[in-house]
Amino acid sequence: MKYTVDSLRPRLDQFLNPLLSRAGLALTYDLRTSENPHPEVENPDVTVNFAGEDVELLLANRGELLLALEHLSMEALRLPAEDHSLISFDANDYRLLRVEELRMSALAAAEKVKSTHVPFHFNPMSSRERRVIHLALRNETELRSESVGVGPGRAVVIVPSDMPTPPAPPMPPRPHYGDRGGSRDREGRRGNDRPHGGHSRGGNRPPRGEGRGPRRPR
Repeated sequence: MKYTVDSLRPRLDQFLNPLLSRAGLALTYDLRTSENPHPEVENPDVTVNFAGEDVELLLANRGELLLALEHLSMEALRLPAEDHSLISFDANDYRLLRVEELRMSALAAAEKVKSTHVPFHFNPMSSRERRVIHLALRNETELRSESVGVGPGRAVVIVPSDMPTPPAPPMPPRPHYGDRGGSRDREGRRGNDRPHGGHSRGGNRPPRGEGRGPRRPR
């Protein structure tokens, strides 16, 4: 075992405790030796288990915040990339269940590719999750799995062994959240926004006493 609870705890505490405090996250965590039912797919030395009121935030959007914390911690501890899989962050057994889900999805997709002889594209996922797919299919002889795409669009495709790797499908356009409040002009203002110092009526009419000529006596 390369990493142990005792060797990892002080280094992880030094990074995670102030981070969670400054982020205002109501979370606690505990380190334990991992017990993975599928060691052939993922077999970390240590699992960091989170609990607390904000666990649901960690697990929202397929564990996006949980994975982000894990990645930041690995970088802060300066662990080599090949060791990242030896430490796993989890909460409510999410990672264990996700590994099982990915493993079963990989096996089902493999059977589909064998019967149809058509490549199968998974949705984009993290490098840790892509690794689960690859390891689940590493003993297959009739097909192969490869990672295609770049950045957040990187995904796994399962291909028959006698077929070239197809390109990654195009990424869907990202939503423009700023357009929800109305159209924008060339300066990026929404069409229904008022300029600074303007008025709700009368266009760009200056305030009283400013920019007007003297009043005529009545």
